[in-house]
Amino acid sequence: MRILHTSDWHVGRTFHGADLLAEQDAVLAHLAEVVTAQRVDVVAVAGDIYDRAVPSAEAVRVATAALSRLRDAGAQLVLTSGNHDSAARLGAFAEFAAAGGLHLRTTIDGLREPALLEDEHGPVALYGIPYLEPDPARHALGVPEARGHTGVLTEAMRRIRADLAEQPAGTRSVVLAHAFVTGGAGSDSERTIAVGGVEQVPGTVFDGVDYVALGHLHGPQTLAPHLRYSGSPLAYSFSEATQRKSAWLVDLDADGLSDVTRVELPVPRRLATAEGYLEDLLCGERFADLVDCYLSVTLVDRVRPVDAMRKLRERFPYAVRLDWQPEGGSGAELRYAEAVRGRSDAEIAERFLDDCRGSAPTEGEFAMLALALESAGKADARQEI
Repeated sequence: MRILHTSDWHVGRTFHGADLLAEQDAVLAHLAEVVTAQRVDVVAVAGDIYDRAVPSAEAVRVATAALSRLRDAGAQLVLTSGNHDSAARLGAFAEFAAAGGLHLRTTIDGLREPALLEDEHGPVALYGIPYLEPDPARHALGVPEARGHTGVLTEAMRRIRADLAEQPAGTRSVVLAHAFVTGGAGSDSERTIAVGGVEQVPGTVFDGVDYVALGHLHGPQTLAPHLRYSGSPLAYSFSEATQRKSAWLVDLDADGLSDVTRVELPVPRRLATAEGYLEDLLCGERFADLVDCYLSVTLVDRVRPVDAMRKLRERFPYAVRLDWQPEGGSGAELRYAEAVRGRSDAEIAERFLDDCRGSAPTEGEFAMLALALESAGKADARQEI
């Protein structure tokens, strides 16, 4: 049996305000091409199909189209829910969907109900562990003494192993789980699942199965030959700009896991960073290849440029993030008590403007500040009366 392991689609997510539905649709369509070209039998999606519990109609349309293309390409589908999904919404009509080859595993009651599929070597049991919020999950699992993610996932895996022991001899096993496993490297785009400061679980929790398809962390990574994150199909933060987004092709033979190979995914729009003076960015040839990238810009002008993002987008239409770090700036932390000690209101306002943009107020701005401070003083006086 050949399984395509993917996760963390986050359909409906935006990137610094930019709509990503077109890019998401394109890269998910490529997964269907992989299914056809590589003769994939099963696509395993380990959580966070959507970016929010109540996705938009457009996000549902993109996700539904992706699942339809994967099914039309000939694969069975096994999905579990992540911390961004609504397990109840995602799992709605699960019993009916299974008849069409979509196996939804989003409930605690379903932990011991694998999707049982067959190949020439016999049965393969695919179990899904939805994201388990520790406090409600420990009560639903009947283990109130369990603590944190490790406690509830330990009980979930105990139930899975108990069911697997009752399956016919030689049954191979795959577990889909949405969790932060120790040894994994996070990025800036994952939502924390920390509870009481502890969100990581040891990989040994998942011992006893042939392959564990992990979701939650957005970078593809291997924690053990049988324990892997596929990562997200798109980059969702600039910290992921250098990642090679991918999915895993997992091959099972008669004895269990036989091979895992990496399939790189296309990049609909590249991420890049640029640093320099505004004028250089607007005119410099060395930045010409960044025009079509989602761009994070750091300006080093000594004085904060006015309307910088609008000007940047005239050349870089996909500029989405702007920072200002003036060249030669001290970077010293501004302490309020020191900033105001012994200074008049007008001097404090002047210093504030200077700190914020790197230049002192003009004569016209001085006049406006004086007027504003005078008006504020009169208002305070009226309130005292």
